[in-house]
Amino acid sequence: MRDVLPEIMRWWRSGLEFGLATVVGTFNSAPRPPGAAMAVRGDEVVGSVSGGCVEGAVFELATETRRPVLQRYGVSDDDAFAVGLTCGGIIDIFVEPISRDTFPELGDVAASIEEHEPVAVATVLSGPGEVGARRIIWPGRSSGSLGPGRLDDAVDDDARGMLAQGLTGIRHYGGEGERRLDDLAVFVHSFAPPPRMLVFGAIDFAAAVARVGKFLGYHVTVCDARPVFATPKRFPDADEVVVKWPHDYLASVSVDERTVICVLTHDPKFDVPLLEVALRTPAGYVGAMGSRRTHEDRMDRLREAGLTEEELARLRSPIGLDLGARTPEETAVSIAAELIQLRWGGSGRPLSTTRGRIHHDG
Repeated sequence: MRDVLPEIMRWWRSGLEFGLATVVGTFNSAPRPPGAAMAVRGDEVVGSVSGGCVEGAVFELATETRRPVLQRYGVSDDDAFAVGLTCGGIIDIFVEPISRDTFPELGDVAASIEEHEPVAVATVLSGPGEVGARRIIWPGRSSGSLGPGRLDDAVDDDARGMLAQGLTGIRHYGGEGERRLDDLAVFVHSFAPPPRMLVFGAIDFAAAVARVGKFLGYHVTVCDARPVFATPKRFPDADEVVVKWPHDYLASVSVDERTVICVLTHDPKFDVPLLEVALRTPAGYVGAMGSRRTHEDRMDRLREAGLTEEELARLRSPIGLDLGARTPEETAVSIAAELIQLRWGGSGRPLSTTRGRIHHDG
C-alpha cells in the first residue's frame, strides 16, 4: 500500500469513497507479493495486484462491490477460478470499499508510515467474525477490534512479532482467539520502517550502490571519515551522508537482521576495525569489496584481531555475485543480485537452465 498511499490519502481526505484491492495470499508463481495493492475510483486506477494478469477483473470487482469480499484468481479449471493467470499462479485478493466512515484510522496509519513508525493493519478475511473488521496495532498501542474474547490480544501479539521481522501474511485463529484453531483468517499487513543499508567508503562505487539500494527500498546511509569526499552532493540518492570513522559510526547505530552492511573502503585502517564491529552485529548481510589478495590479507588481520571462524564465515567477500561486473554500476547490480538471492534463496543461475518454481518463498 505504500505505493498507492499518496493518491488514496488525497481521496480519503477529500471525503471520497474508493475500492482498495490487496493481495493477501499467493500460491505457486504469483507475480505480486502479499501486501501489493491497487486502488480504484471511477476510471482512476493506481497500483497493481498482478502485473496485468487479472487487473481488469479486479477493477470491475473493486468498482462494483459495496462490501468486503475475498476473491481467488488462478488457473481456470472445473472449480471455476475466476480468471486464469498467465503465469500459472494463484492469488487471493481482498477487495473493500474505503472511506472516512469505513476506515477512520487511515489517517493515523498514513502518518505512521510517513514517519517510519512501525504499524500493522489486521483485517478479518473470513470465518465466524465480521469480514472486514479491522484493528490497527503499533508497538505500544492498538485501535479498533476484530471480535470477541481474546482475539484482539492474540492478534496484537502476533502482529507485533511480525512487525519486528517486517512480515506480512495471514494468521488463523478460533472465533475467540484460540491459536490451536483455524476457523478465522486474519490478514496482518505490516508497515515496518524500511531496512537499512549502510555503505562505508565515499567512492564512486558507493554512489552506484546507494542508488541501487534506494531502488530496492532501503534507507541508505553513506559513511566515510573524510569530509571532502563524504558530501550529500556526491551521493544524492543516499538518505544521509555521515562524516565519521566507520567503526565508530557503526557501533553507535541500531543494527538488526534486515540491515545490509557494504564495506567498500578496501583500506585496512578503515575496513579491519569496521569489520570487527560489523561481524559481531546481527546484520543480515556483511559484504566487503576487494581483490582475492585483499580478501586473504583482510581475513588474516581479522583473525589477529580475535574474530572466530564462525564470525568470519559471515563475511561475503569479494562482495557481490559473479556477473563479470567492471563498472561501479555493474558492481552495484552484482551486489543487489546477491542481496536478492540471500533474501529469497535463488540459485543465482540463469532461469533458462533451472526447473521448477521461479519465485521462492525465502
